[in-house]
Amino acid sequence: MKSFFKYVLATVVGLLITGVILTVMGLITLGSMVAASDTTPALKEHSVLHINLSGSIAERTADNPLSTLLGSEMETVGLEDLLTAIRVAATNDKIDGIYIEGGTVAADPASLEALRGALADFKKSKKFVIAYGDNYSQSAYYVASVADRVMLNPGGMLDWHGYASAPIFYKDLLDKVGVKMQVFRVGTYKSYVEPYTSTEMSEANRQQISSYLHSIWGNVCKAVSASRKISTDSLNAYADRYVVMADAPDYVRMGLVDTLSYVDGLRDQLRKLTGAKSVSLAKPQDVAKLEKKADTKNGEIAVYYAYGSIVGSEIQGLGSEEAIVGPDVVEDLDELANDDNVKAVVLRINSGGGSAYASEQMWRAIQLLKAKKPVVVSMGGMAASGGYYMSCGADCIYAEPTTLTGSIGIFAMIPDATGLLTEKLGLHFDVVKTNEASDFGVIGRPFNAGESAAMQSYVDRGYALFLKRVADGRRMTPQQVDKIAQGRVWTGEQALKIKLVDRLGSLDDAVAEAARRAKAKDYAVTAYPAPTSWLDDLISDQGSSYFEQEVRSALGSYYRPLMFVKSLKGTDCIQARIPFEPNLH
Repeated sequence: MKSFFKYVLATVVGLLITGVILTVMGLITLGSMVAASDTTPALKEHSVLHINLSGSIAERTADNPLSTLLGSEMETVGLEDLLTAIRVAATNDKIDGIYIEGGTVAADPASLEALRGALADFKKSKKFVIAYGDNYSQSAYYVASVADRVMLNPGGMLDWHGYASAPIFYKDLLDKVGVKMQVFRVGTYKSYVEPYTSTEMSEANRQQISSYLHSIWGNVCKAVSASRKISTDSLNAYADRYVVMADAPDYVRMGLVDTLSYVDGLRDQLRKLTGAKSVSLAKPQDVAKLEKKADTKNGEIAVYYAYGSIVGSEIQGLGSEEAIVGPDVVEDLDELANDDNVKAVVLRINSGGGSAYASEQMWRAIQLLKAKKPVVVSMGGMAASGGYYMSCGADCIYAEPTTLTGSIGIFAMIPDATGLLTEKLGLHFDVVKTNEASDFGVIGRPFNAGESAAMQSYVDRGYALFLKRVADGRRMTPQQVDKIAQGRVWTGEQALKIKLVDRLGSLDDAVAEAARRAKAKDYAVTAYPAPTSWLDDLISDQGSSYFEQEVRSALGSYYRPLMFVKSLKGTDCIQARIPFEPNLH
């Protein structure tokens, strides 16, 4: 018996010692990652900026060293870091050029356009830009086509097929589970509700999608045509031929690539271009850290990033995805308004909208900010519906030609689960009430005629207010706005013609305009809000990330719309929103 207790005690002590050692090692590893993430990288001579077009491009890079340690499936890099790194590379003597690696990249057309534009500007430095890929998705090729030389693996593929939008419709699925959507909306083109109420696009929605798809594709073809010296007619002909299945030498004959080569050919090209036996590849996130910060003593231009769905509180966001949280933005803008060192503010907006209530609160905060200093909007991939609500009152609005904007309209969508609860689950409901409206909004029955009329009236007033906000900001009458509103989505190129935006241009153009309006010289550009610590994000997400990933994986493309339905409650049932994604393929 004594031996038994001795062995048990030895085992417990051993486990405790092992736990202490692992804890210490874990803390040391975390400390090392934190130190590494905060360290300014040192570049070697003959470095090359390496832009890998595999993964996804977001507005800003999430600061999470653990993703590298754990080997995430798809790397997400921020457009902010990419553009900064390209600017740094143009003037840094240790960087000889840029290598674009092809792949499959997930990004909206406007972000790709901004990246491609920055690469085109970089070429003015007379440094080289070379592209190589085992494969190029259409989005990756659009960016890579700006390179001086485009190379493809002899066994590789290049996709070039145009754009299509293929939304999923959930009506029959909802019918099967006994759920019906009660819809209240204003706007002929306000099509967000269609997947829940129909099995195909309305003619109005088909018209607007066709219009913006052709506008985006026209800009893509024009850019590639200029870089590759291929006519747009030829590019459209190639898009009709399923070129993704073509033999690799055909890509050379078409002029889409310059040469076929294995990766050793790329290495030889980089050595030749740099004149070095050894070439060091530098990541955009590291190069971006080398940007010299301007002195803020003469003031700063604040670039405030607002991207994701618009929500009224953190808990209404979609899991760990980025969101524009109305109360947080209102507080941040108030601080910028009262910071005397901030001479002007550029709002970088990339959002398809969301809560109409939160959009109105942020509109008010922007007006208070504008009363004290210039406010310029720079639109990213989308600044539509609630995103346009935020934008419309600025002093000046910039958009990329392929930005999706407009969508001026609102809707309310309330699930009626009577079929599920009563007919399928056997639940029955009764009520005793003191007044006619006492049970307004209870589950167990659909809206009656009076409730439906009240809800539609509420939506109508919200639309009228939206029209007024746009009319005041854009110096039009509400009647003029209504003609181009009705929930219709426009590209930046189209929006310029109907005066929903002022100019086409990049974030840098918007910053320059803000500085001009503020009469600021030798100013610093500062990004807001300050990113949260990756350790804080890790701690806050530890209870939900794994479960969310499993649910997302199981539901696939159904995840986002079902999460949206779950979030409909309170003031946020009134939405100023376009679809989560334009479904561009």
